[in-house]
Amino acid sequence: MSFLQKMQSRYTVKKYNPAGKIEASAIEQLKEILRLSPSSINSQPWKFTFVTDSEAKAQLAEASLFNKEKVLNSQCVIVFQSLKKVEDFEKQAAENLPEGQRNYFLNFLKPKGDAAIQSWMANQVYISLGVLMSACGQMGIGCTPMEGIDAGGYDTYLHNETYRTLFAVCIGEGAEDDTNRLEAKPKSRLKAERVIGEI
Repeated sequence: MSFLQKMQSRYTVKKYNPAGKIEASAIEQLKEILRLSPSSINSQPWKFTFVTDSEAKAQLAEASLFNKEKVLNSQCVIVFQSLKKVEDFEKQAAENLPEGQRNYFLNFLKPKGDAAIQSWMANQVYISLGVLMSACGQMGIGCTPMEGIDAGGYDTYLHNETYRTLFAVCIGEGAEDDTNRLEAKPKSRLKAERVIGEI
């Protein structure tokens, strides 16, 4: 099956099979795929926390609002985090980025102020979300991106000091009675002429 066919057949899981399985090797692949995600100036202002322990998932479920059942029944929850402080990013950049990329940050981003930099860092984390969801589609792993969580509650449980939670993603095997399966709810997208332009 081609990548296009995989994307045509993927859907966002709304109900997970709690007895489902994900091979440990698949989770290791996803870890490496996320590590390899692209980011502006190779900034990588992120951390990805993989949660498979049932007790830990139960704790996160309490901070997951209407996504509680997904967190409890999925096989893994991936928490996507961004650096909290601009100075922490500046330190990371000084240690890891070549001069040209550091200069881009200092000359074009830093003058915009901390709020703009925080937004820019969060945008990089969202790029990695697209990478993960595409990878899950290719690998036949169900997934659910979740902004509907109490990010502060996640941070408290994870003892985040350097990073802040932006969103989480459940991964696992979708339940057979998931009403979002394509057989029950066909994929709905705007027509190509609405969203694809050519010049």
